[in-house]
Amino acid sequence: MPTIAVKTLGCKVNQYDTEAMLELFEKAGYESVPFEAEADVYLVNTCTVTGTGDSKSLKLIRRLNREHPQSAIIAAGCLTQRAPEKLKLPGVRLLVGVQRRGEVVELLKQAIRENRLIDATAPLENASFENLSVSRHEGKTRATMKIQEGCNRYCSYCIIPYVRGPVRSMPLCAVEKEAARLRENGYKEIVVTGIHLASYGLDTGESLLDALKIVSGSAERIRLGSLEPRVANDGFARALSQIPGICDQFHLSLQSGCDETLRRMNRRYTAEEYLSACESLRRYFPSCAITTDVIVGFPGETDEAFEESCAFVRRARLARLHVFPYSRRSGTVADKLPTQVPEEVKKLRCEKLIAIGNTLEEAYVKETVGQIRNVLLETPAPDGSAEGHLENYVRCRVRAQAGEIKRVRIVSAQDTLTYGEIIE
Repeated sequence: MPTIAVKTLGCKVNQYDTEAMLELFEKAGYESVPFEAEADVYLVNTCTVTGTGDSKSLKLIRRLNREHPQSAIIAAGCLTQRAPEKLKLPGVRLLVGVQRRGEVVELLKQAIRENRLIDATAPLENASFENLSVSRHEGKTRATMKIQEGCNRYCSYCIIPYVRGPVRSMPLCAVEKEAARLRENGYKEIVVTGIHLASYGLDTGESLLDALKIVSGSAERIRLGSLEPRVANDGFARALSQIPGICDQFHLSLQSGCDETLRRMNRRYTAEEYLSACESLRRYFPSCAITTDVIVGFPGETDEAFEESCAFVRRARLARLHVFPYSRRSGTVADKLPTQVPEEVKKLRCEKLIAIGNTLEEAYVKETVGQIRNVLLETPAPDGSAEGHLENYVRCRVRAQAGEIKRVRIVSAQDTLTYGEIIE
């Protein structure tokens, strides 16, 4: 039986795409083995969001060929789509970008049969939604469901619209079928995700709310991927609150708390509009966790602008921050801006904002003490109990078996971990 090992670099959507391709190989008779093991085929799903993603992808493929010269390497994903010429390296037999992933097994067979490298990257102008699916998810409790691909926003720092292409949405009939399949496989929670989830339905005339209503028919809990502030208005939040099973944790993209920086980023909202979105979500989900991403060191970000961002995340009472230094991407508008921030300044700003984020997260977790919530228990804990996540994605440990949803009262918190008692 031939063997395959896979590695994902980058985001959760990339992880989904990797698992979908792996399942296609397994259905074709391949055995999945750990990435550190000897394998006949290695599949690397690349990332190009940052320069670090590029570097890691290239280094990994070169190492694979050096350590496993007889193995076939597949380079897939965003860097492959953006710069296929860079990945025509020794050992690479197949290049597949963000399309034709459903053909990956047949394409590799062709490359091996013809003893050549096949470049199967394809132009994105007329791309359609590629309905990949994943039936097995780690932990057997939470499943990811990708319903949207591509982005039309063109933020000035972001390469993703160029490598993922225009917005494409999973048809509602396919959403219903996929959600039902996940329910039949025993999953308690479905994470609905996409490259720019808020754009779901722009190409089909549907809406994200339409898709979520359908998913709710099959899921005990629904967790959303990243949202945009202008989408999360009062009407959206009210309608969302009426859909059964919606988890009250919302990842609301920020990137900067300074209006001038947001304008140069082409983010299309102000800090006050972001705050209004937070207020709308809290109006209908009173104890919700609002998490976010922040980029530090964007071209032209002064010390004053950075401090404005720091003050804003405190004011918005965010529950968790993901902090990233700005990374130049050739081909984007921001790459041409003259006022680039030195790397050492970015590093110091990252450290400061991460510390603020840690303080905010611990404060939010402490606020959950005394609340009655549901916990999806995912993994056994060392002390014989089980650990999982509350609806707000705060970790919770309870005396119970993994794989169940339990109603609990939160009795204490330590750092970012809470402890609950089951309410019968």
